[in-house]
Amino acid sequence: MGSRTAQLQAFERLLNIMDELREKCPWDRKQTFETLRHLTIEETYELGDAILDNDLEEVKKELGDLLLHIVFYSKIGSEKKVFDIADVANHISEKLIHRHPHIYGDTAVENADQVEKNWEAIKLKEGKKSVLEGVPKSLPALVKAYRIQDKVAGVGFDWDNDEEVLANVKEELEELSTEIDSGDLNQMEAEFGDVMFSLVNYARFLKINPETALERTNKKFIKRFNYIEENAEKSQRKVSELSIEEMEVLWQEAKKTE
Repeated sequence: MGSRTAQLQAFERLLNIMDELREKCPWDRKQTFETLRHLTIEETYELGDAILDNDLEEVKKELGDLLLHIVFYSKIGSEKKVFDIADVANHISEKLIHRHPHIYGDTAVENADQVEKNWEAIKLKEGKKSVLEGVPKSLPALVKAYRIQDKVAGVGFDWDNDEEVLANVKEELEELSTEIDSGDLNQMEAEFGDVMFSLVNYARFLKINPETALERTNKKFIKRFNYIEENAEKSQRKVSELSIEEMEVLWQEAKKTE
């Protein structure tokens, strides 16, 4: 890992390459904010995968891909004469200073929770009409639920303890059970959503990120089911030709290999 001078030189090298590609490469030349958007989302998910896999070499590579996108957007912005990479960096620097008065001012805090509460108060002073204004509309529902709960907790709208949240989860499950008995699909869906929302809240109280927890389970399930498929192939059968009992035996074997 290099010195600050080496880091700045590496960043300048990337900026120079971006300038050259934008001028000479037909593909890079035709990109816009809109065409890059879905690629940026994809790169972000790839970074998330690398983090969950604890593959630090891959994390490094995916961070590079995301950094390229930031530089790319900034290059387009400079061509439109609306902002450049310096504006982007200075804006986030100013925001960080403004939102950390306990570091750059005279505000005293005792813990991270107080820092978060201060952030929400500062954001409202900055002109935001709602605490929830900063939650992106296009976030996946599970992530959005977590961010909503986290933000309102920042202004004191929260349960007192995890026992109360667990009680709420049980209450929501009972309400779902009632609607299942009624057979009203629309109400069943509504109550199922309430159950999921309460579970996300319970995860937050347990200091668990529900998106990370569910993705870990997804990966675990895929690995175990792949084990079943591989063993079916070894016996020259399709997985659909295995009995449920055979699948269960292989499933338990897969668990033991973890």
